[in-house]
Amino acid sequence: MKNNELKIKDELQEESLFNGSLGRRSFLQYAGVSAAGMALVAAGCKKDRGYPDMGSGATLDFKDDFGVLNYAYALEQLEAAFYIKVAAAPPASFTTAQKAYFSDIQFHEIAHREFFKNALSTAAIGSLEVDFSSIDFTNATSVLGAAMAFEDLGVAAYNGAGKRIQTDAYLVLAGKIVSVEARHAAYIRDIISNGSFADLGSMTALGANSMNGLDGALTPDKVLAIAGKYIKTKINVINL
Repeated sequence: MKNNELKIKDELQEESLFNGSLGRRSFLQYAGVSAAGMALVAAGCKKDRGYPDMGSGATLDFKDDFGVLNYAYALEQLEAAFYIKVAAAPPASFTTAQKAYFSDIQFHEIAHREFFKNALSTAAIGSLEVDFSSIDFTNATSVLGAAMAFEDLGVAAYNGAGKRIQTDAYLVLAGKIVSVEARHAAYIRDIISNGSFADLGSMTALGANSMNGLDGALTPDKVLAIAGKYIKTKINVINL
């Protein structure tokens, strides 16, 4: 694990790339993806990207920071897969601005996914198989509803896992990612209902507290139970 820890710290030294100083494609190249391999990254191909066999599922071991980082990696895989699919064929009723947003957000999620994959190296879980059969990707209402659910859940997941992170540098990184996810969530909510971007009252099920101005926070077991609807791969959790 020491080699992996050093690998992650090396990646953290370069995380300024998340701040927009380089373009999204530049970040993907930083993450280890050549221009020729861009489509492969978007597809998330298991065989060609060297992931381990996931026949017996994925195990998240929360005994240390690597379990928490793999947990975040699993969720970023799910979000990336969703936004890639939407960006590739957005609903016909999407406006030009909405199409541009979903095109951009897919690169945020790919960047997050590839960061965790490269940083974790051999400690990373494999590629998850997703199940989006409950989402009608031709219908804007269905797509926006799913996007809101993913973003709100993602924010609650990062907030709920923060106390499990033992390394300060990892906690800082998680904070920088969850704030981006919260920006996504606010934008999606405003598309659905103008002015609802900060509606904490509708997220009490995720642990939000409107009276105190606190966003949602859920433990990993609760998050995975909700996200399980969209994941075919069995996820085993230990030492939670």
